Amino acid sequence: MRRATTTIRVDERMVLRPASSEFHSDLVEAFEETWPEVSRAMSWINPDLPFDTQIEDFLAETERMGRSGLLHHWVMVRPWDGALLGLIGFDQVTRSGKAVWNLGYWVRSSEQQHGFARRAIDASLRWLGEAEKSSVELKVDPHNPAGRSTVMRTVREWKGERCVDGDSAITVAGVRTPHECHLVTIGPGLGPE
Repeated sequence: MRRATTTIRVDERMVLRPASSEFHSDLVEAFEETWPEVSRAMSWINPDLPFDTQIEDFLAETERMGRSGLLHHWVMVRPWDGALLGLIGFDQVTRSGKAVWNLGYWVRSSEQQHGFARRAIDASLRWLGEAEKSSVELKVDPHNPAGRSTVMRTVREWKGERCVDGDSAITVAGVRTPHECHLVTIGPGLGPE
């Protein structure tokens, strides 16, 4: 069942707003703050092309596809001042042959280690699972300790599993990097208590 991407109020410290061109300037600023680390999370960024144009194109496609329910991306926003904290989303580029969705996320460097990724992941998995049961891939570079810790916590709390069949090399800034694949099942009544 497809549905349009909608706002998710995570808690008093964070709201997930559908990614759109409205957030272009804030997203470019946040990406520049976290460069080159952001390229690990956003492997589609080509360092040889104008950065600003790539973000513009990404947001236009995300907004259009989000309205039709073909993918879902949100910006993580602090509600009281509108500060952009990060980005989280689901696409359907999967490798395991078992999952419908692939989860990706990124938190700007100045806002890391505050639990934003964990809370955004849980809220977005719950939102996606409200409509129907399905599987989601989470891929992680095993040499990224912070990312691996976040993914392993999600897998543990959502009673997921390792899926070697979904392991794949992802090109980041021209370098092929092996990523481990994990699966979680979402749906009505599923997830952490």
